[in-house]
Parts: sequence; structure tokens; C-alpha cells
Amino acid sequence: MEILYFNTSILYIHKPANSSIRGGDITVYDTCKHMPEVLIFYLALQFINMFLGIPANLIVLWLLHKNKGDSSSSDIFILHLAILDTFFCLIPPLELANIVFLTTSSTWYVLRFFYGVKDSSPLFLSCICMDRYMAVLHPITFTELKDRNHRAVCAAVVWLITLVYAAAKCVGNIPNFEKAFTVMILAAFAFMLFCNVAILHALRKSGPGRDEMHPVKKRAFKMVLIILAIIVFNYFPPVALFPFKEYFSLEVFHCYIHYIAFGFMDISSSIQPLLYLSREIPRVPCCCPKEQDSGNSTDPS
Repeated sequence: MEILYFNTSILYIHKPANSSIRGGDITVYDTCKHMPEVLIFYLALQFINMFLGIPANLIVLWLLHKNKGDSSSSDIFILHLAILDTFFCLIPPLELANIVFLTTSSTWYVLRFFYGVKDSSPLFLSCICMDRYMAVLHPITFTELKDRNHRAVCAAVVWLITLVYAAAKCVGNIPNFEKAFTVMILAAFAFMLFCNVAILHALRKSGPGRDEMHPVKKRAFKMVLIILAIIVFNYFPPVALFPFKEYFSLEVFHCYIHYIAFGFMDISSSIQPLLYLSREIPRVPCCCPKEQDSGNSTDPS
């Protein structure tokens, strides 16, 4: 997602256009062959995304469809996030071929579009966090917003931003375009962090004596704590590294730093649906029909 210049003329966005790398007839892997471990690590994470993320996201979509009559307010955002992640999880074979074998630049247009779609996933996560924040800290306002049209509008706006951003990234020749991602990821990370910390603080206040948390609140507290940990795990590397790219050499940043950062960010396409399934599968009617309603009304998600 970064714009790097070699000899002041070669443009890189998220992943380098390998037809332009030092002559145009070598692959990305050849360019970084002196430090291949990071590329191998990155590609391994991408294939984990494909083999684990695709079925996990499809199951999430199936559960959301099956339980649409008893869905939570955040489910519309979870639905669109699962669609986005399923779409992104399709790229590892093309990415492997393009990094290791291909020297043509044409495939990078396709890959950059996929990368642009994935870069925007924090926007849907931010919508989910905002919905939980309103449910826990402003329950009266949240209850008054019974009509879900505003959530559908939010989802449509996020998709519009996502597609425009991905198309602009696909073009690949917009000056200083990398700053758009830096601003977006920093803002989304700060917003998600604020919402989840505020939710945890509110849930921690369990009663007059504050000696013991209600069991339902305790389950919600643990779930939000896990979500917060995953947000930090997946999105802190790019947040921490990209604003300081000028302190790294171009070669180190290209072959090492940004593959690590995007590897951690991209694996969220598997972690997010698995987290949702860990919460939802025990409540599927065929598994525990008598207990499926227990605790549903107080889950902040």
C-alpha cells in the first residue's frame, strides 16, 4: 500500500509492479532473494487465508442467512465484511504466481484492486464497533433506532468508498496515494480502539458494589476483550510501521517491512470469521435448541 521509488521513476502501491523492478525481467522473489523468509512467511499467511478464510466466511454467510429472523444490529456489517473477506481470500494463487514466477505488469492491476478492497475492511470493522458502542453506552438512543435503514445506508457508503479507493489504487499512478491508506488505517484503528476500550470500561461497571460482574456481562466483556486484542494484533503493525517508512531503506521497506505489516493485516480475513463462529456455532438451533436464546439480548455485538 506504499509508494516507493527506485531511481525516482518506478511506482509501487501495496505490492510492487514487478515488471518495473530493476529492469523489468525479474520477479519480486528475485529482487528480495537475499531475505526470502519474509516473502515465504507472507505467502504462507495468504494461503492460510485461502484454505481457512474462504470456508469460515462462507459458513458465516450461511449462518447469517439462516438466522436472519433473529439477527443482531451489527449483522449487516458482519455480512458485508464476510463478503469482502471471501473476495480477498481468492487471490493467493495469482499472488504466488506473480511474486515468484511472473514478470508481467498486467496481473498487478488485478491484485492492486484486491488489495484496495482489503485495505478498506477496517471501515466495516469501525461500523461494527460503533454499533456496539451505541448499544452499550447509549442504549436509549440505540433502542430508538429500530429502523435498520441507516445501517444499510452506512454499508452502501462504505462499499462506495471501497470500490472508488480500490479503482484508484488499481490505476497506480496517483501522486501521494499511499497517504490515503495511512490516514484511513490510523483513523480506523484509533476509532476502534476508543470504542472497544469504552465498551470494556462500561461493562466493567457491574453494579453498586462492583464486586462481581453479572455472568452475561462477563461473557460480553471477554468477547469484546478478545475483539480488542485481535484489532491490535492485526492492525497495529501497519499503524506502527507505515508512518515511519522514511526511516527505513527502500529495499528493507519493500522486501521486509510492508510484507510483515500486510501479512498481519491480511490474516484478519480468517481470524474475524473464526471469532464470529466461536460465538455463534454453540447457539445454532440444531446444536442446542433449548438454550439458543440465552444471553442474546445483552450481547453488545
